[in-house]
Amino acid sequence: MKLREDYFLGYQKRWIEDGARLKIMEKSRQIGLTHAAAFSAVRRVIEKGARLDIWVSSRDEPLARLFLEDCKAWAQLLDVVAHDLGEIIFDREKKFSAYVLEFATKLRIYSLSSNPNALAGKRGHVILDEFALHGDQRMLYRIAKPVTTWGGQLEIISTHRGVGTVFNGIIHDIHHRGNPMGWSHHKVTLQEAIEQGVVERINGKTGEAESREGYLARVRAECLDEEQWLQEYCCVPADESSVFIGYDLIDACEDDCLKDFEYLRKCENPLYLGFDVGRKRDLSVIDVGEKVGDVMWDRMRIELAGKTFSEQEAELYRLLELPKLKRACIDATGLGMQLAERAKYRFGWKVEAVTFTGHVKEELAYNLRMAFEDRRVRITRDPLLRADLRGIKKEVTTSGNIRFIGESADSHCDRFWAKALRQEAAKPRRGVSASVLMESGEIVHYGDR
Repeated sequence: MKLREDYFLGYQKRWIEDGARLKIMEKSRQIGLTHAAAFSAVRRVIEKGARLDIWVSSRDEPLARLFLEDCKAWAQLLDVVAHDLGEIIFDREKKFSAYVLEFATKLRIYSLSSNPNALAGKRGHVILDEFALHGDQRMLYRIAKPVTTWGGQLEIISTHRGVGTVFNGIIHDIHHRGNPMGWSHHKVTLQEAIEQGVVERINGKTGEAESREGYLARVRAECLDEEQWLQEYCCVPADESSVFIGYDLIDACEDDCLKDFEYLRKCENPLYLGFDVGRKRDLSVIDVGEKVGDVMWDRMRIELAGKTFSEQEAELYRLLELPKLKRACIDATGLGMQLAERAKYRFGWKVEAVTFTGHVKEELAYNLRMAFEDRRVRITRDPLLRADLRGIKKEVTTSGNIRFIGESADSHCDRFWAKALRQEAAKPRRGVSASVLMESGEIVHYGDR
């Protein structure tokens, strides 16, 4: 069947026409690859001499249904008879089922969710859609590959989901180990898809008239951080091993916990403050936490982008005046030095100026991570905060020193450092006189130090 040029973009056409026994695609999100794969599936089951069914394994049930809807749309466009058999249970004991489309050739397209065992004992072509997102990729591949033994084709289509996936392992072997399995490798980033016309296709569906440059800039701006942009749209897997605070730690400590100023004014528990002072285009972030027992709860975060020195000082002072605000650690690096000095002159023991050196940042970062590991923090559910917490990376320099770097979409992980300073403020203070501790209200803990 000859492909009409106006139906498919270049990368879609190359994928459809690739008849390799094993083929794999690492791709950007939302570039129409699954739509093209659905056409390829329909074409194979209606071709003269076709003899094999097609088994499609998607990440979940909704995606399985969507794939079959794409197949139905292509069958209608190609004017071929296709019967939607709905959901068919083919193993009642194990409750395995699939959405099925049957053609005049009596061949079928089976669209399943992700249970690897559902493919056991089958025969035909196999499409593994969004493979890197499957729960057990290794088992899925082990069961899927024998399905193609009698002349079937195995297709893997996916965006990346970190460097530790089986999917990325296959890509690594293709590039660095001479492709021992013999994959036909395809790769399409968002930039490449745009250059081949995907924006015009999207405009045709939405009725918009967005330019290629405008679309690319908008998609990138809508990413929470550079990691999301690189992984989801540029085919660069995220290196989870370099992430300092992982999703598992963040998820376990999230809650709806922010309060207003009136709550802080009436609060009975001790409050602690961290202030990361922005330089030039960086955010200035004030983070206030309430310590309930041994757990620090997020209560207020004030972000001061583009604010004057006096405006930032005013926000800080109204918080330092709170009766239960026990201690504040303020970033005294660069522009923060004057702000910290003035605050300390006015509020005395409440304020500690912290100069960011490599050693200090290492201590702050590990103290914050330890609080996550011990579940001694509760943080607000906020994608910008998550992006900053995830954005911090630990690197080891050539001289063996540890340094922390990081950027998110709108900051240099300033929310991370404000929270780290807040946790530092809540640490027991050594070498401080009993009179100061009594004045600050910390004398009740003095015997523990």
